Amino acid sequence: MRLKSYFSGTVEAAMELARKELGEDALLVHARPAMPETRHLGAYEVVFGSNAPLNPHPAAPKTEGATPDHLRRDLAEMKREIERLSKCLSGARIFSEPASEESERCAHLIANELDPMIAQAVARGASLDEFFQVDATLGRRGANRAVVALVGPPGAGKTTTLVKLAARYGLASRKPAQILSADVFRIAAADQLRSLAAILGIGCDVVETPVALAQAIEEHRHKDFVFIDTPGLGRDDMEDGTDLARLIASHPEIDTHLVLSASMKPADMARVIERYEIFQPKKFLFTRIDETASFGALLNEAWRRERPISFLATGQQIPDDLEAATREKIGGLITGPAICTRTAGAAA
Repeated sequence: MRLKSYFSGTVEAAMELARKELGEDALLVHARPAMPETRHLGAYEVVFGSNAPLNPHPAAPKTEGATPDHLRRDLAEMKREIERLSKCLSGARIFSEPASEESERCAHLIANELDPMIAQAVARGASLDEFFQVDATLGRRGANRAVVALVGPPGAGKTTTLVKLAARYGLASRKPAQILSADVFRIAAADQLRSLAAILGIGCDVVETPVALAQAIEEHRHKDFVFIDTPGLGRDDMEDGTDLARLIASHPEIDTHLVLSASMKPADMARVIERYEIFQPKKFLFTRIDETASFGALLNEAWRRERPISFLATGQQIPDDLEAATREKIGGLITGPAICTRTAGAAA
């Protein structure tokens, strides 16, 4: 299959260019806002695939400065996209002449950074619920207690979110809870967590090694909830967290949530998720919901990785700025504006 990128001011305009050049059998593989280095070519980059030879006359846009590693990653991502399209649609044709209302809705969803395949399916009447799961339970299924670890990059809001969970599910339920901090990377991080835990009346221990963490989990076996805070590991710090990741991934009781900022760029979010695979997170928890207006990436990654979304967090209020993820909430974030726009147009 040949792949070609089209740059244009709108997704619909790029689709029209592809239709003229590649025909109606072309596959819409990927659509995203253009990268800074190619933004002068158009606001959106849309990738199409076709088994037919490409027209040799139009020149495909080139991105300068690409490295072999970047090209390999891009090709791998394209391959995954094509495999997902094939699996989810079972060979169905995904590029066809859409109705005007359908096209408008699809373009709106893609502008909200929803995966093009999902956007087209939803625009044609599929339920958004088919593409993601939610699970706001704490702890492993069948376990006698909840041992919850939050992992994620620096600045994602793990510590504040951990305290929110401890306050809502430990303190409010009047069940014994314990906080364990394995974050020995940040200066005064443990002091901050101790102070917050003291205000809530919840115990807090600092563990400096993975072995100490395993021992502390066992020592607090009588607690109904054990919440584990972990260091925020950047790209260059992942090797330092290998032993901790190995323990968390292999421990039979730990329910691991990967904490991600909803305001991250979709490409950055995908890279962070890939890096944190060594922790084998079971669920995604999204913070800073109030700091973005585009929510498609949340659903995209949950769908691609086949993992449920557990909680959504907004501000710093403890424990108010935290809610369990529901299909209604996530669906409203992604499709609400589109529905409102369409309804307003109909009323006019």
